[in-house]
This record gives sequence, structure tokens and C-alpha cells, in this order.
Amino acid sequence: MFTYLQGKLRQRTRGLSETADAGFTLIELLVVIVILGILSAIVVFSVRGINDKGQGSACKTDKSTIDTAEEAYFATKNEYGDMGALVSGGFLSTASNWHDVVDVTANTYTVTPKSTGPCA
Repeated sequence: MFTYLQGKLRQRTRGLSETADAGFTLIELLVVIVILGILSAIVVFSVRGINDKGQGSACKTDKSTIDTAEEAYFATKNEYGDMGALVSGGFLSTASNWHDVVDVTANTYTVTPKSTGPCA
């Protein structure tokens, strides 16, 4: 009988200690939260530069589109045109908000970024 009660007591004590060991302590949870915070800060700072690179690529693409339209306009009209001539001639769908065509002569043109745009 004594051994039966000892066995039951051991089962209860073992059951209590197993449930206590099954959870996380407050320190463990805080360490995990701190690690997740550090990782999220690293991700935020690394992703921030992606937007800047995308903006630079969009500016280069816009300028390249205008250059291509100018060359197509020259091939058709044998002269370079300003932004209005490129749009009205059908070489550009809309005028660029980021670049402007300046110093247009029969032999040259210059594409410059607008001072109010993101490419400035």
C-alpha cells in the first residue's frame, strides 16, 4: 500500500514538473522578441534602398524613351523636335513629367531633368 501511494505521489509530482517545464520562461520570450526586433530592423533598412534604386532606374528609362523618340522623330522629319512635337507627332504618348527637351536645333537636342521632378 505504501508503495502504491508513493507511485501515485511520484506520478503527480512528475506531472506537475512536466507541465512547468513545458512552457517558456519570461526571459526566453523576451530574448525571442528582441531577436525578432533586430531582424525586422535589418530588413527595414535593407528594403529602404530598393526604392531609391527603382527611382533611379525609372529616371534612366524615361530619359532613354525620350532619346528613342527624338531619334525616331529625326529619322522621319530630318530634324529634332521639342517635347510638344514629339507628343503631337505620335512619338511619345504623353509629355514627360520628369525630363524636358531643351536646346533643340536641327542637328542636336539636350534632355535635362526638370527641377521639380524626382530625377533632379
